[in-house]
Amino acid sequence: MNDILTFADLLLAKQMATKEQITALEELAREHETSLEEELVTGKIMTEDQIANLKAEHAKLTVKDLADVAFDQQMVETIPQDVAEHYKVISFGVEGNTLLVGVEDPLDYQAMEAVEFLAKERRQPVTFFVITRTNFLNALKKYRMLGKEVTSVVKEAEQQMTAPEKALSEEEKKMEEVIRSAPVSKIANMILRFAVDNKASDIHIEPLDETKTRVRYRIDGDLRTSLSLPGNLHPALVSRFKVMANLKIDENRVPQDGRIRFEGGGTIVDLRVSTLPLQGREKIVMRVLDTTKGAPQLAKLGFRPMYVQIMQRNIDKPHGMFLITGPTGSGKSTTLYAALNSVNAEDINIVTLEDPVEYRLPGINQSQVNSEVGFTFASGLRSILRQDPDVIMVGEIRDGETASLAVQAGLTGHLVFSTLHTNDAFGAIPRLIDMDVQPFLLVSTLNLVMAQRLVRTLCEKCKEPTELPQNMVDEITKVLKGVPEAILKDQFPDGNVVIKANKAKGCARCGNTGYKGRTTVAEFIEMTPQLQKIVTEGNDPGKVRDEINRQGQSNMREDGILKVAAGITTMEEVIAATSGLAEE
Repeated sequence: MNDILTFADLLLAKQMATKEQITALEELAREHETSLEEELVTGKIMTEDQIANLKAEHAKLTVKDLADVAFDQQMVETIPQDVAEHYKVISFGVEGNTLLVGVEDPLDYQAMEAVEFLAKERRQPVTFFVITRTNFLNALKKYRMLGKEVTSVVKEAEQQMTAPEKALSEEEKKMEEVIRSAPVSKIANMILRFAVDNKASDIHIEPLDETKTRVRYRIDGDLRTSLSLPGNLHPALVSRFKVMANLKIDENRVPQDGRIRFEGGGTIVDLRVSTLPLQGREKIVMRVLDTTKGAPQLAKLGFRPMYVQIMQRNIDKPHGMFLITGPTGSGKSTTLYAALNSVNAEDINIVTLEDPVEYRLPGINQSQVNSEVGFTFASGLRSILRQDPDVIMVGEIRDGETASLAVQAGLTGHLVFSTLHTNDAFGAIPRLIDMDVQPFLLVSTLNLVMAQRLVRTLCEKCKEPTELPQNMVDEITKVLKGVPEAILKDQFPDGNVVIKANKAKGCARCGNTGYKGRTTVAEFIEMTPQLQKIVTEGNDPGKVRDEINRQGQSNMREDGILKVAAGITTMEEVIAATSGLAEE
């Protein structure tokens, strides 16, 4: 056994720190109740990756990233949660009969011996890997989902799944299915709690094959696998969520939609549940809607102050149309709710028509379309116009009839908010004309069209300044030269344009991704007399773009690059979010 037993000894042996420096850091660690390694990372003396690589080199092991590992209960059975927490080790898989284990500190020989002892009881050899502290903490979150309580529930459920079938009537079979779902109620709650704790926007529960069910969460726009369950539990788990959502548990041939209200950790969330029949089994996707956050505010959605002023100016108009465009998942609904919240007052009658109602807003009359009974956006909009509305929100303009009715509502003294699926703000005008809206009516009604996307923001805890490649600096500089002066002054009041780019690093707070939260990139077109003339005379694209430039508006790519220059996000995020847009 090597005589270097501590990380401090290793630093001294490698001449990477003096004894005085280590003593000072160890004093800080005692004061902060942390460790030497944590103080090195906090003080930006070493990164977690450098620490892990140094330990791995000494121990002659390989560094392993556990970010995308899906954990199952078999891993927890091998190394219990309390052992994992005490020794900072994680069992993350089996290769053949060999147990794969990540260890934060390979210099801790007691930890290695404890793992080997547990594996020996199962007659399994062990292969160790070195993992970073962030990797360990994030893996431990998933590990906790599969603790003793859940493992026992899984076993109980599996026993019920494999129990001999009795001859049952159809009604008894239905009841048996509900009863069978009872043991997995704790697993269902655990899946929902994890979504709430990690601020996931969607939960995917999908059968991979007969032996495994995968649970994935969409966090900050990215879908991540977090959990793997035995495949024979899948029917019971689906039935449990169906019961919670008041769906038909014996109907698995057609899709169903429902809703669940769940309370966890002081947070109340509504879950929009959707089932989809697959070959032999069903998949469930749940959209997570946090009802405790309250109505969003425009100023807190990431728009630059100048853009908030533009939106508020058009929101305050007594009539006309305010349109938001973008693909699914671009934040259109959240912006719409924020706009409605800003006009919500006792003396204003606001009526919405949505599919579905995502956030419940006090003081606003919210209605949900139901195509099964003929309650569509078009028929619902006719009914809303008989409800003496001041402000109308139509969740989406999908057809010519809805478009014409929305335009008529805007012309007759109502303020209309809605969304449209177009690639950018410029595309909204020809799209509405293609829906047989007359250009002269459109220009008289349309106040503002905005397009938006969501990009991930860098984690404030771990982001680091970075030197961008020269070609990227040249590209950013070129783009910034084309940005209108008013927008540049909005971000750089002193006139000194400085690029302060940051990079994504990764830590425990952001799930080792380097990103935490999302912000918007947007573009706007305001209807002006000049634009009205261009549209009615044939809607020439070149003239429209010239007018947008004359208005002093930037496009989405430029707005995103400004946020890269401010160190808020990365160039990779902006390019991914704005790819496919027409070059300005």
